Amino acid sequence: MTDDRVEFAKMNGLGNKILVVDMRGRKDQVTPEAAIALNADPDTRFDQIMAIHDPKAAGTDAWIDILNSDGTKAQACGNGTRCVVQALAAETGRKAFTFQTVAGILNAREHEDGLISVDMGEPVFEWDKIPLAEEFHDTSRIELQIGPIDNPVLHSPSAMSMGNPHAVFWVDRDVNSFDLERFGPLLENHPMFPEKANITIAQVTSPTTITTRTWERGAGLTLACGSAACATAVSAARTGRTGRKVTIAVASAIPPGVLELEWRERDNHVIMTGPAEWEWSGAVSPKTGDWSRDAENGAEAR
Repeated sequence: MTDDRVEFAKMNGLGNKILVVDMRGRKDQVTPEAAIALNADPDTRFDQIMAIHDPKAAGTDAWIDILNSDGTKAQACGNGTRCVVQALAAETGRKAFTFQTVAGILNAREHEDGLISVDMGEPVFEWDKIPLAEEFHDTSRIELQIGPIDNPVLHSPSAMSMGNPHAVFWVDRDVNSFDLERFGPLLENHPMFPEKANITIAQVTSPTTITTRTWERGAGLTLACGSAACATAVSAARTGRTGRKVTIAVASAIPPGVLELEWRERDNHVIMTGPAEWEWSGAVSPKTGDWSRDAENGAEAR
């Protein structure tokens, strides 16, 4: 490893491709140029980078800087947070962690069965805090549609923030039957969302189960998105489609998997529980994105 390179791990949460980069002890950051270069390589393609920095606030274990695959910053990533917990738990033997992100403080814990719970905090419903470009008294159903006015393909999403903006479109048939790869970019960049938005298609399949697909802001069509699962669970309960505890099946996840979500009544916090998986580790330049794979994983350099 050269002096410029730091350790990183290729991981995933329900197929959500994550790079966990260890920036502790350094003052620099993973650059947008490095992120774009890493995403351009099929071996290191990712949805989010979770860069672990030294803590900024007392009582926290780390500051987490989150980057999307296009090099932009992200405020929250639930699946990525679970990957960070698994990596640090393996390193330290600890089970509970407190992280600080742009979106706020996150508490997380690894359970004995290997599943990881993350307290994603409280959802935000006020239109100007999501934010939306227009005022809506009730953001559980906003005026927005794709397709013909008299027969829209998608319409009337629930809007909210989980530290990042979300729009959840409710459908009554298989979520895979919608061309999200076509509609996703249009909706992500719609003028209604001044900071863009994560776009989810959701089908309630029972009073306690939901199936989703998500177009992720700054990352595109993703295999899974933890904050979108949180937004879907909260929006389903908020609109009376389900109760406050649901299982969300992520239609695109490989292998197929589920997340357990609870919108806790006592404090309105959203608790997300699910798996994380380590794939391989290596070293990477946070400036350029040049990387190499650890020898025990098969030496390889880029």
